[in-house]
Amino acid sequence: MRRTPAIATAQDQGKDARLARRSKPQRPVRARGGPHRGLGGRIVRWAMILVLVFGLVGPVAIVAVYRFVPPPMTWLMIERMVQGHGFDRRWVPLNRISPQLVRSVIGAEDARFCEHHGFDWGAMQKAMAHNEERPGKIRGGSTISQQTAKNVFLWPHRDYVRKGLEAWFTVLIEAIWGKPRILEVYLNSIEWGPGVYGAEAAAQVNFHESAAQLNPAQAARLAAIIPKPLAWKASKPGPYIQKRGGHIAAAAGAIRRDGLADCVLR
Repeated sequence: MRRTPAIATAQDQGKDARLARRSKPQRPVRARGGPHRGLGGRIVRWAMILVLVFGLVGPVAIVAVYRFVPPPMTWLMIERMVQGHGFDRRWVPLNRISPQLVRSVIGAEDARFCEHHGFDWGAMQKAMAHNEERPGKIRGGSTISQQTAKNVFLWPHRDYVRKGLEAWFTVLIEAIWGKPRILEVYLNSIEWGPGVYGAEAAAQVNFHESAAQLNPAQAARLAAIIPKPLAWKASKPGPYIQKRGGHIAAAAGAIRRDGLADCVLR
């Protein structure tokens, strides 16, 4: 029987529809383990968020606590105890530390302590220039604030991670503690001999005096040995420490005359 044009057209349209259905793109088949990969990604994201939160909030919290509470043993103190140096530290408030020692330490370590906000860029540039010219005699450009951040919160060995954290903690203690508290913590935490930490222990061990009773010469000698407290002695100064102590005593006089310690001595 011969097809009529109408019947042929209908059959052709049905065939085209079937072909169109067959040619539709198939849905991609989800690979096995897809949900697990999604879960792993969420875990990584949350871990990064937690690290970021604790990296910011944790330091702020501990700095805020130490604004009122004396910091406990530092990493350096623990390391020295392991090395067998013992431990002698006697915390005293800043008002029970001789102004002579305060001025001597500022004059020796950071003459612009009351003027900067944690970083002395001029001193850093001078230290870099000096170290390039005389690599055998390295000079540091760290402020008292930077030294305090390093001593209290960080490990003693140098690396780039520590320098970055040191800068962050320096900003925090400048903002949260203020200058008097920074100097108080510094003078109660720095190493002043084998197993000797802080101004009170240093004064008692070297001169059998309290930190409040130190005279200008004693204060200058204690400030003179800060860079190498395990090698130099304030109680038995050699020619170099005697000379260095004289320079520091003169610097302390200038600090007093120019009011460069007024931010901590009221």
